[in-house]
Amino acid sequence: MTGDSNKSNVIDLNQSLRDKEVEIELLQKTFTEIGSELDLDRVFQIVAERARALVGAESLLVPILDENCETYTYRGGSGKNADEIVGESLPLEFGVCGWVWKHKRPWWRGVLEELSDDEKNLWEEEAGTMILVPLQGRRHFLGGIAGINKIGGGEFTRRDLNLLLMFASIVSIAIENAMAVDNMERTRKVNDDYRMRLEILNKQLIESSKELEYLSLYDTVTGLPNRSLFHDRLARNISQAILADEKIGILLIDLNRFKEVNEALGHERGDLLLKKIARRFERNIKMEETLARLGGDEFVIILPDAGQESALQRAREFSELLSEQFNIVNMKIAISASFGVAVFPEHGDDASSLLSHADSAMYEAKNSSSGVCLYNPELDYMTRGHLVMVADIRHALKNKQFELHYQPKISIKDNKLIAAEALGRWISLERGTVSPDNFIRVLEHNGLLEEYTYWAIETALQQAKYWSKYQSIRVAVNLSPQTLMDPNFVKKLDQIIGNRENGQHLTFEITENLFLSEYDSLRGVLDYICDLGVHLSIDDYGTGYSSLSRLIRLPVNEIKIDKSFVKDVKINKEDEVVVRSTIDLAHNLGLTVVAEGVEDEATMEVLRKYNCDVAQGYLISPAIPAVDFEMFLKNY
Repeated sequence: MTGDSNKSNVIDLNQSLRDKEVEIELLQKTFTEIGSELDLDRVFQIVAERARALVGAESLLVPILDENCETYTYRGGSGKNADEIVGESLPLEFGVCGWVWKHKRPWWRGVLEELSDDEKNLWEEEAGTMILVPLQGRRHFLGGIAGINKIGGGEFTRRDLNLLLMFASIVSIAIENAMAVDNMERTRKVNDDYRMRLEILNKQLIESSKELEYLSLYDTVTGLPNRSLFHDRLARNISQAILADEKIGILLIDLNRFKEVNEALGHERGDLLLKKIARRFERNIKMEETLARLGGDEFVIILPDAGQESALQRAREFSELLSEQFNIVNMKIAISASFGVAVFPEHGDDASSLLSHADSAMYEAKNSSSGVCLYNPELDYMTRGHLVMVADIRHALKNKQFELHYQPKISIKDNKLIAAEALGRWISLERGTVSPDNFIRVLEHNGLLEEYTYWAIETALQQAKYWSKYQSIRVAVNLSPQTLMDPNFVKKLDQIIGNRENGQHLTFEITENLFLSEYDSLRGVLDYICDLGVHLSIDDYGTGYSSLSRLIRLPVNEIKIDKSFVKDVKINKEDEVVVRSTIDLAHNLGLTVVAEGVEDEATMEVLRKYNCDVAQGYLISPAIPAVDFEMFLKNY
């Protein structure tokens, strides 16, 4: 028996040694494998697989403490249900992992015997057949290695615990190093991403700086040098001319009636025309010359080493370039310009005086219809006269020296007075009666038109309300595109009109071209006018570029056929066709038709024949002061 016992002991010892050899070999292999592995997720997976083999667990999980130290995440797993668990996160206080972290000691079944009855009852059901040892790094707690359920049943033994503790002490350092490398790699990627974003931002900043520099020196519409760059180049040209004892020519170019092009075609097409003009001028600019756009419809050209004769000759050459029409969206547009010429040093020794004198010459060219004018000091009174005119108009506005005259509109069908158009008049104490065309132009060019228009709306409204004791009529006031685009227009209109009761006394006449070119941008404003009860009328219909069929989408109540079609309707077949077809189509759209410029009974008869609704013109009455209109209203 003793011999058999000894033999059995020897066999057990040999088996134990073989087991230890396998375990040592597994530990060495594991340490070597994870020591050379850079992928952190792969490290956790190797640890899980080797630990499961070491203790014979059905499932092996590696919970790792998250950076917030409030949760842990299963980063590796092997065996039954491991794939479903890996990646899940739980609160630290939840489960056995929290107990291990709190006590900094391993968990296994034997621990239950060391707990109080309350703790034992708490953990016995939750722990099950489980072993979990801590992964303790050199600086802080990392997490743990958890085996769940022994293969073949039974409990995890103290030997399993000791093996797993030894395994954990070996791999914890490797895991900590791998985590440090992973953190360094993530930091490097963050730094690389940051550096890349910084490079992109720097490139964007450089591009933005270039764009800002371009915008500060070049005109955004034409791409030509702007006013700032023009002044810089002119100053350099003057310095060079002084040293070389040379002259410099300045050509100031103002496009004639360009405002009408903008109103007729819209600003987008107006800008396209400016670009085409710029390109045509640019093709004829010499190397040493500078072409710039000062703004609006003004261009300027610097002509180094050019006296009066050569400057005038260059001006005539550029004027001739405009003789050929421009094609804008399949429309032929003819444009002309007025050229003012000034020469350094005869007409000024700095940029400001040269430009001012070229401007004076340009106005002389415009008023004389000569096209090109050289600065003449004796004719410079025009500039001073213009400034005095502006001052007089400001004074007239402030002291309410403008007045409205009213031209009646009658129903053609029954000859009843139904409306009036308010027209501005100015009788100056110094100048006498000033043409509306003249003072309206000055108002527009000096930022005074809005103030005048708001005065006209308010005055017409008060007059119409007063006349309503005799008869309710609408009074029409002309609105320019400039006024409609005023950012304060709606606010001012609300202050003046305020409600539909007041709005029913007014009609706003707006040019056809504005309705069709700027309608989309002004839709809200036009709808607001209609909401106030104010009627909208298309003035001067037939002079624009549209067809009446497009009016169906516009919030208008009436159209006014331009007097250029009305005055000869009785003798001109083409005008007769325009008037008749306009009336028919307008009626089909539910619009009222007003014919302006009715001056004789024969014209009235033609309009009556074609069922025109309203007539306005000298046959009925010219525009008359409010007092006279009141008498007209009572007696008509």
